[in-house]
Amino acid sequence: MAQRCGLAIALLCASPLVSAQSAPQAAADTGTPQQVQITGPAALSDTEQRRREPVAKTIYGREELEKYGDTAVSDVLKRLPGVSLQGGNPRLRGLGAGYTLVLINGEPAPPGFSLDNLSPSQVERIEVTKGPTAEHSAQAVGGTINIILRDAPRQRQRELRTGLGYGAARPVGSFNATYGDRVGALSLSLPLSGFQWRGANHSIGERLAPDVQHEQLQMRVANRSDFWGGGFNFGPRLTWKLSDTDSLNSQTFLQRNSFNDGGHTLSQVLSGTPPISVNDRSLNHGHWQMARSNLQLVRRGADGSRLEARAGVQASASQYDTQVDGLDAQGLPTLDRHSSGDNRERGWSSSGKWLRPWREDHTLAVGWDLESRRRHEVRTVIENGRSQLIGFDGEPFDAQIDRQALYLQDEWNIAAQWSAYLGLRGERLSTTSRSSGPTSTATSTTSTTSTTSTTSAADGGGELGSRSSVLTPVLHLNYRLDPKGRDLLRASLTRSYRAPETGALLGRPSINASYPLDTTNPEIAPDRIGNPALKPELATGIDIAFEKYFSGGGLMSIGAFHRRIDGLMRSQVTLQTVPWASAPRWVSKPVNLRRAVSSGLELELKGRAGELLPGLFDAGLALDLRASASLYRSRVEDIPGPDNRLESQQPYALTLGFDQVLKAWPLTYGASLAYTPHYRIQQTLAQLNEQGVSRGLDVYALWAFDRQTTLRLAANNIAPLDTISRSTLPDDDGITQRSDSRRSNRTNYQASLTLKF
Repeated sequence: MAQRCGLAIALLCASPLVSAQSAPQAAADTGTPQQVQITGPAALSDTEQRRREPVAKTIYGREELEKYGDTAVSDVLKRLPGVSLQGGNPRLRGLGAGYTLVLINGEPAPPGFSLDNLSPSQVERIEVTKGPTAEHSAQAVGGTINIILRDAPRQRQRELRTGLGYGAARPVGSFNATYGDRVGALSLSLPLSGFQWRGANHSIGERLAPDVQHEQLQMRVANRSDFWGGGFNFGPRLTWKLSDTDSLNSQTFLQRNSFNDGGHTLSQVLSGTPPISVNDRSLNHGHWQMARSNLQLVRRGADGSRLEARAGVQASASQYDTQVDGLDAQGLPTLDRHSSGDNRERGWSSSGKWLRPWREDHTLAVGWDLESRRRHEVRTVIENGRSQLIGFDGEPFDAQIDRQALYLQDEWNIAAQWSAYLGLRGERLSTTSRSSGPTSTATSTTSTTSTTSTTSAADGGGELGSRSSVLTPVLHLNYRLDPKGRDLLRASLTRSYRAPETGALLGRPSINASYPLDTTNPEIAPDRIGNPALKPELATGIDIAFEKYFSGGGLMSIGAFHRRIDGLMRSQVTLQTVPWASAPRWVSKPVNLRRAVSSGLELELKGRAGELLPGLFDAGLALDLRASASLYRSRVEDIPGPDNRLESQQPYALTLGFDQVLKAWPLTYGASLAYTPHYRIQQTLAQLNEQGVSRGLDVYALWAFDRQTTLRLAANNIAPLDTISRSTLPDDDGITQRSDSRRSNRTNYQASLTLKF
């Protein structure tokens, strides 16, 4: 014990409270756990639990979470088939932001949530569902990632994890401490974590665009950005056993983090008239904080029925302050821009489910899901002593977002080898906001088979109201090809949707400040504005999969999916006469297109090497292999081909990995490789975007000194590739518009020590 304490103290003293992850942006949230933690000899393995689920899903439980000693949930998701990370945010089936629903204990994660700040030690399991269910929100066109947090323990728990990491400039460290105990009918868990991050980005690029004389401007641009920050999480969880059948759970989550970002840009003008500011220096700093508290009542009836009811409150606030100083080609000051913002949000939620077995082959459930949030924002941009947007800057923006849902579901055992999950969910989402700015009235009423939206808005400011209602039926079928259910056929027919973000509805412009408001900006560098008449996307999907479960615990899955998305949201760039500028401006505005389709094939294989490849490996070798391959195709009808795919959806993705246990040491080590190819996207009728090859190679080694002490060493993104991107517009009167960027990436090193007392 003294030796373990000495190691922990030495590692803590070596660094401040920090996180081994770089550049997380916000908060990890916790809600009241929906399900009781399964412990003891009767607990099912992740693979066995996955096999028994009524819908197709990937389950990653405590055994897997502890095996690799990951320091953040984002590290866990890297190994899951069909999951990719972009900017710390998870994506399913290659689809971009808004298509993947992230839940914490079945509730939508709060705005600003980041998986980089959530420790796997606080997680019971992760469930990834590719098709929506009635119980959870239908805003899951790509799928759902549900992170279920651990319950208060049934016995004493004392755990300490300290860590060091290095990505740029200097080492950083972290800690995660958990104390749990049971006193009579009360169980409690007190997890506390501190984190910090530090990183750097370097990029070079080239820009081609018209200058103020409408001649060709060519610039070579170099940028360096350094970012750092830190914070803490505290999430006490308590469980009262009211009786043999009833329990009351409480969970509170507090988080605060601060962030800083400093950078400078150096530009070399190769041809054309230089812009007013060629070089700049910037410094951004601020903080984000959140408090959330939930209560859950669970009651079990003698007839097998179960009632779960939850209620919670939440409050968050953030502030930022940014200073940008611009210089001309001779190094003289030309720009003094100061931006600041203050955002505050409060809300409450309520959800519940009543479940009851019916006859011998049905399990019926009815539930509700309510949420209300109020948001207050104030933003100001002062440029060279004057307001950048007169009538907008310094004026408050207030929004209220309300969501109500009711659902029914039935888990039906049709026959010995047939089972089905049927569900129906009605969800209503309304947004009401008020902002200031030049106003002109616009009213739009639209309807589809299962979506209606009515909007009364002001184009630049004033009142805005948007309401959408979606009715989403879901059907999941399972057929066991053998009596033991080791070979399964699954099929799903579902409806889902994607709602516009609040910012996409607000008619408040965001200016491309590189071009003064008395000149016309290039089409490739537009201003941006929201669209109050924007409607949700509605998706109809079908999924088919074959799953084979091996006797040794491995599995193989082959699946196909198809989604038809009506009312696709996509930004459209047009030249407009606008109230915020004296010259016509190119403006990007989200609009609804007619339709898009997305299809794909997905393969997953994992298990012991001796079971998967018996001719190459010995059956007793403690070597686990995993691999996945995904092929994606998509088409946007209103955009010409051949590259008219959905935004950010790569043509294919590959992942490979292995983990081996050397019992004689004892040591566990492994590696993971993720790869996506170069691809192009026809963003608009004219603009073509390109994304370079992406490759991530992670390795780790985990030493278990005894049952209570482990040491983990890891390196993420070994031999990194540069991130390459390009946007191109066709020649306009002989003037090419193009933006190229090559951003360098870094290898991150981590070391963590875990002690269990």
